[in-house]
Amino acid sequence: MWSARPWRRFLRLLGGAGFRAAAFFATVFLLAGLVFAAVLWWGTAGALDRQTDAAIRNDATAFMERWREAGQAGVIESIGDHLAEDVEDQILYLLTDPSGQRIAGNLDAPRHGFDGGMRWQSLPLMREGVRTEARMFRLDLPNGDVLVIGRDVEDKMRLRELLTEGLAWSAAAAATFAFVGAWVLRRALEARLRPAAETANAIAHGDLTQRVPLSTREDEFDRLGHAMNDMLDRMETLMTGVRGVSDAIAHDLRTPIARARAKLEEALAEAETEAAAEEILRQAIERGIADLDGIARIFQAVLRIAEVEAGARRAAFEGFDLSPVLTDAAELYSASAELGGQVLEVEVAPSLPLVGDRDLLLQAVANLLDNAVKFTPAGGTVRLRARRLGQMLQIQVGDTGPGLTPEERLRVGERFFRTDGARATPGSGLGLSLVRAVAALHGGQVELADARPGASPPGLLVTLLLPLRHDPAGLPDEAAGVLAGTA
Repeated sequence: MWSARPWRRFLRLLGGAGFRAAAFFATVFLLAGLVFAAVLWWGTAGALDRQTDAAIRNDATAFMERWREAGQAGVIESIGDHLAEDVEDQILYLLTDPSGQRIAGNLDAPRHGFDGGMRWQSLPLMREGVRTEARMFRLDLPNGDVLVIGRDVEDKMRLRELLTEGLAWSAAAAATFAFVGAWVLRRALEARLRPAAETANAIAHGDLTQRVPLSTREDEFDRLGHAMNDMLDRMETLMTGVRGVSDAIAHDLRTPIARARAKLEEALAEAETEAAAEEILRQAIERGIADLDGIARIFQAVLRIAEVEAGARRAAFEGFDLSPVLTDAAELYSASAELGGQVLEVEVAPSLPLVGDRDLLLQAVANLLDNAVKFTPAGGTVRLRARRLGQMLQIQVGDTGPGLTPEERLRVGERFFRTDGARATPGSGLGLSLVRAVAALHGGQVELADARPGASPPGLLVTLLLPLRHDPAGLPDEAAGVLAGTA
């Protein structure tokens, strides 16, 4: 019974990208071979034909000049001279009178096909009992005589046949090499792309630990593998972050919800009289509202970070001066610092033109100041500094608090991550995550370092670097104009 499987496999082969690339390679190879063969033919066989025709034309011109000088006798004498000098026995002449009677020459054949005016013709001839091929030209003389001038081209015809046969074998060999090379190319492409396909298939089935194996060649396929591995690393990080965020949200929301429920139950159990119940329930409701507000703030912060990371706020970019924004943030937190017995030092350049989202940058700086004030002990100092460095804008917030260890700095940007020393203070662990997201949205970065290297405590210095020119092609026209004005 006939099976359709081989036919389907053949159709899959024809539709594959590897086959198309291989077919293109074979076609280009064959076209190059045909061009080479055409040039070779034109330079050999064509040159022989042109050489023969040129020799016949030269003879015709010479005989016509000879006739003008000495008439028929001069032509007969010139034919004899030419034949005497023909060592290779390739020259053919036939001079006839108007009636067709032979007068001179080495041809006995009649003037086949030469009735009429001047023209070329290739004729088969019998010379000394041997069939040969001749290239002939008819020249009508003024007195009515006809002179047929020709060359025996049998040797050249054999050379042309040999050349044709050689080109045919060469074309066959070129086609064979082309298809073999195309097959090898297809197999090589499949071999290089198979690891990427297998890795993608494993990822599709849920195994996010797989990576594309790389070679040492550093070619285009390795660059593709690097890009895919970077993408997979990013995907794994995001998936890990999603799982961490889910766990953190569940944990952070469970506590205030359980606390609010417990307070309501406690209030209900303690309410003995109607007046007491009213007061207790009122206090319980106020505490519940405060807990629900905290839950809402957590959700709002998570949604704001997701919105920033998705780039949805880039459409709101506009040109503005960041200096008064930083000044407003400093004034807002100076009161909090004063209440905590801290000193807030501000060093902001008078003009810091920038293109970006004013509200997001204000919130990012406010988060940094809030953390600095929160973790700086009484008598400490909080510093806000902003200046322009070349094509970058640098914003620094430093404090004299406990600082962060190198291990904590690697994780401090994760959502809901809080150090052991920060668990006793209010907060959700989302402040620095939002700062990093805002920096990434503006094409910048966040750097963490000790504010006082070598001191104890070392404090923390957070540096926010923002480029003055970030993707101007994707900005609104007025924002791009501000960028151009700051150059």
